[in-house]
Amino acid sequence: MADWALITGASRGIGRATAERFHQEGWRVMNVSRNPCTVPGVVNVEVDLAVPGWEAKLVPALQEGPGRDAGRVCLVHNAARYVHDEALAMDAEHFRQVLEVNVVAPLVLNRLVRPLLTDGSSILYVGSTLAEKAVKGIASYVTTKHAMVGMMRATCQELVGTQIHTACVCPGFTDTEILREHLGGDAAARASVAARTTFGRIITPEEVADFLYTCAKTPILNGAVLHANLGQVET
Repeated sequence: MADWALITGASRGIGRATAERFHQEGWRVMNVSRNPCTVPGVVNVEVDLAVPGWEAKLVPALQEGPGRDAGRVCLVHNAARYVHDEALAMDAEHFRQVLEVNVVAPLVLNRLVRPLLTDGSSILYVGSTLAEKAVKGIASYVTTKHAMVGMMRATCQELVGTQIHTACVCPGFTDTEILREHLGGDAAARASVAARTTFGRIITPEEVADFLYTCAKTPILNGAVLHANLGQVET
C-alpha cells in the first residue's frame, strides 16, 4: 500500500514545492488544479475549482488512485484565489467566485476524501497570516482565509475518536508567483516586504512545504493554527 498526498493548486508555488517534498519522501502525489504539476510522477487531475461540478472528474481519479491502494492520505487544501477587492464595494457574484475556490472546494474535497482517510491520515489547510487579521484591498481573500480557520476547527471536532488529524498552516510573505505578481518586479517593494519579517528575508515555498510535511506526520498538532512567518514585524 502507498501513502498518498492530495494537493490542490500544486502546479506552482507552495503547492508545487509541497508535491515535490512528499514525492521525495516516497508518497504518491495527486495534483488537483487547472494546470499540471511538473514534478515527475505526480498524477494530475486538471479541473477548475471555480466551476461547480468539477468533482465529477475527480471521483474516478480517486477510485483509481488512493481508493485502490492508499495507506495514509494527506489532503492539503492549498489552492486559493487572490484578487484585489474591497469589503464595501465588491458585488455578490464576485464574492461567490472567490468562495468557490477558497471555501467550497475544500468542503467538497473533505466529503469526497473522508472515506479514504485511514489511521494516520491528515487534512491540512494552507491559510495565511491574514487568516487572523486584515489589510486593505483584498477583502475576499481575508474573509475566506478566516473561514478556512473555522473549517479546520470544525474538522478537528468532527474527527473526534478517529486517528486522523488536522491543522492550518498560515504562511507569511512567501516567494510565490502571487507575491511576485503583486510586487511587479519592484526591487524596492521586495526589500520592503523582506524587512517586515524579523529575519529580514522572504520565506521560500520549500520552507512551507517542509512544515506541511512535518504537520502530516505529527498528530499532536491536531486542531492547531500554526503561523509560519519568520516572526512578522507588526506596524
